[in-house]
Amino acid sequence: MLRWLTRLLALVLVVALAVPLFTAGVVVATGEVDGRRASDVIVVLGAAQYDGRPQPILQARLDHAAALYRAGLAQHIITVGGRRKGDRFTEAAAGRRSLRQDGIPASALVAVGKGSDTYTSLRAAAEEMDRRGWCSALLVSDPWHLARSRAMAADFGMRPATSPVPDPPITGTAANARYVIRETVARLYYGAVQAPATKSLVGGCG
Repeated sequence: MLRWLTRLLALVLVVALAVPLFTAGVVVATGEVDGRRASDVIVVLGAAQYDGRPQPILQARLDHAAALYRAGLAQHIITVGGRRKGDRFTEAAAGRRSLRQDGIPASALVAVGKGSDTYTSLRAAAEEMDRRGWCSALLVSDPWHLARSRAMAADFGMRPATSPVPDPPITGTAANARYVIRETVARLYYGAVQAPATKSLVGGCG
């Protein structure tokens, strides 16, 4: 009996270590591959802005989205992200404003100023895609953010591809490690808690 319990405990410990390590590997691997493909829309994940001015992380995402748009990967760009307490602008509005200043035509831009986190922002983007009859999305964010974002977008029915920001402002061994750890935990939480309740929102795409 003791031997059986010891083996069971060992198996539990192996699984407890293997699942987070595997998930961390997926987070890193996804961020290292530019899976860009032609899509109906580019979706730029939100980040901090100050009084309508995107801060470096968000600006890097917007610059990359503009480059993808000019390369002909999509004819539209959705910016997402809501407003924090005390802000005059949403992250989405700040992103749209920056892209307009960068020469992207207004007709190509859609600001979806909803969402306080990745999940609620992507849900709002999926609802907007459904309203417009768009079926596929090219997600733009920091490399290590994309594994979780892609899983969510897939569950929302967005048919996602991913294209990481090539030179994100967050660099350095310690910063990268913290980011990967945070995203690993968040990806595991999504899979265990949020994913079971997530349903496709983009319909009519066959």
